[in-house]
Amino acid sequence: MISSNKIGVRILVEQCVSHGMKNVVCSPGSRNAPIVIALDEHPDVTCFVIHDERSAAFFALGMAQQLKEPVGIICTSGSAALNYFPAVAEAFYQCVPLVVITADRPEEWINQGDGQTIVQKNVFGEHVRYACQFSEKINSEDQKWYLEREISIAFSEGNTVWKGPIHFNIALNEPLYGTEEVEPEQTRKIELVRGAFHFTSSNRVACEKAMQLERKMVICGQLDANPIVLAQLKIFAEDTSVVVLVENTSNLVDMQFIHCIDRTLNSITELELENYAPDLLITIGGAVVSKKIKAFIRKQKPKLHWKVGFEFPYMDTYQCLSHSFLAQPEIFFSELNSLKYDKNCSNFGSKWKQLDFTIQDKMPAFFEKVAHSDIKVFETILDYLPEMSHLHMANSSVVRYCQLFDPIKSIRYWSNRGTSGIDGSSSTACGAAAIKKEDFHILISGDVSFFYDSNAFWNHYLTPNLRVILINNGGGGIFKIIPGPASSKQLEKYFEAQHSYDAKHISEAFGLEYFHANSMEQVEIQMEEFYQYDENGRPKLLEIHTHGDLNPIKLEDFFNAMK
Repeated sequence: MISSNKIGVRILVEQCVSHGMKNVVCSPGSRNAPIVIALDEHPDVTCFVIHDERSAAFFALGMAQQLKEPVGIICTSGSAALNYFPAVAEAFYQCVPLVVITADRPEEWINQGDGQTIVQKNVFGEHVRYACQFSEKINSEDQKWYLEREISIAFSEGNTVWKGPIHFNIALNEPLYGTEEVEPEQTRKIELVRGAFHFTSSNRVACEKAMQLERKMVICGQLDANPIVLAQLKIFAEDTSVVVLVENTSNLVDMQFIHCIDRTLNSITELELENYAPDLLITIGGAVVSKKIKAFIRKQKPKLHWKVGFEFPYMDTYQCLSHSFLAQPEIFFSELNSLKYDKNCSNFGSKWKQLDFTIQDKMPAFFEKVAHSDIKVFETILDYLPEMSHLHMANSSVVRYCQLFDPIKSIRYWSNRGTSGIDGSSSTACGAAAIKKEDFHILISGDVSFFYDSNAFWNHYLTPNLRVILINNGGGGIFKIIPGPASSKQLEKYFEAQHSYDAKHISEAFGLEYFHANSMEQVEIQMEEFYQYDENGRPKLLEIHTHGDLNPIKLEDFFNAMK
């Protein structure tokens, strides 16, 4: 086959492919030419080309989320690599296996005034699971042995039990575009083998004792849909002394669980808080959106806090960590459910669920009367989501509003809650839709997040299964619904950053079919056409305008009505 004439590049590519990297997103440049050539010519690799490196990295993040496998991003030298950083940080905290490959100048030319040259070695610092620095030149078997070993270590760190981004920075000399006919590189792959998790005799006794506590709570953070975890949690929740709290991003739906944490906590008075606090807290998954549950647990500290999972084992979100179990949640709860102990017959879980049922009964009456506003928009558009679709929630107010409504069992929920930044929500959704064309992908975004990431739509991979719902309230509405900035005189100019832009011309520029609405009637009239699918059609964008000053009032009305 034809490939780059640089052997170090060929070894890198062959190793990445052997470790499961089949898709890469390349951004055009010159210094990365040998890597791009080797990847493009490889029969087992599919290449995508996206110019904007920041958007490209988030696009790849969306692909990796869907595929559950490593996806590569390739860029030229210099500041190009720095544009990857937001997505790399998101992948790090969301535990997504991005393979970051950056082309570099030879080491002797760093800090010598050469063009497109910066210090790229370890440029992502501690936001990657592993970083390798090497040269294209392989002059001995020892150098080849070293390179193969380093790449295998990187994939073992970034794509096994604790996933995350890995970084390969490769120094390349000119000429860069040379090719030759070669046999596929024979490379050596090293795999890390780990044993299964089981309770030891001592911690089995301790766990059996803990299971007899009166009040047990499980908080589930961001997770991929996992039917085995769901099944084990359902068994665990049959114990009436157990309450399971989940969010939409947990992708765990069952009538026994509390799905809307803030909505439920809002109905507990200060005098009652202690009665709803756990003795034992068990946490699984990634980030939790609710700030209220964090404040609640930090104030009402449990006797024990068990964190379950391989990722960030010492993360102490609730300031009460007592045990960190390095185990997959489904294995841990399977072991827990097999313990022999006298179940405590307290009604702790039932008390939580009764609150939840009471609030659910109040919601229809509230939404029958509420005026056109953000919260009314969310109630409506979530009701129209197609079955079996993927919902991508942009950060700030969008993901918070979504958590006020019970999740739909057939919907998969996604959000960049690793760093919770607004910078790549659209690009991530575009990447997910491009790699999973058989499903509908709906992105709900606020205006600031949308305009900030408008280059997400500057590519050739937009697919007709993508729907974008843009809620335009003229600025960063989040700053009117969180404590602090709403009372500042700098609110409108510096925090909200008020504007009068709309998305019509952006839609035209990038080929999205544009819809707009200024009332709930206009939204509902257009829903059928908005979700009509044509495999030869274009992605569609619905822009819904709401009044920025009215939205926080109606949100406060909602919480008051639910008390």
